[in-house]
Amino acid sequence: MGGGTLYDIGIDCINAARYLVRAEPTEVFAYSTANKSDARFKEVDEMTSAVMRFPDNCLADFVSSFGAADVASYRLVGTKGDLRVDQAYEYIMPISHELTVEGKTRKRTFPKRDQFAPELICFSDCIMRDKDPKPSGTEGLADVRIIEALYRSARSGKPVKLQPAKRIQRPSLKQVIRRPPVAKPPLVHVESAAL
Repeated sequence: MGGGTLYDIGIDCINAARYLVRAEPTEVFAYSTANKSDARFKEVDEMTSAVMRFPDNCLADFVSSFGAADVASYRLVGTKGDLRVDQAYEYIMPISHELTVEGKTRKRTFPKRDQFAPELICFSDCIMRDKDPKPSGTEGLADVRIIEALYRSARSGKPVKLQPAKRIQRPSLKQVIRRPPVAKPPLVHVESAAL
């Protein structure tokens, strides 16, 4: 079960917001729901809606759900325009990017790619060369700290303030390792299951 929607899929939204705002949240608020008639949700939330407050009057909100339609997009809205990214958290589809600044829109598509192979290559290299991985486990702890605060908020029904966090060095484009996209393996001496 993995602890609920925030640990499974909400973490991607949290990490994207932290990366886009380039700051750590100072306060969070969340509501969680459970579908008591579905045995899968006896111990975990079916859906959680969250708001994170960042310094400089920035807000981020998202919904993570095991029961809603599969949507993997985000939208960043600023004072001069907005950025919409579709399939933002997927690796099996191309990512589309639509940037509008002062009424002018530019669209780009990024091809699908393998995101896990580069992670494993980098991590293996760190082990073989006795180097600290970047990002380190501190990055993961920053996400977990926020998730735990969101679940506390959902239980209490009140916002939760977060202690100031140490600024974390985010990954950079210098670290990019590219690998071809994941392909569905061919079936070997079997037939597709009939649904």
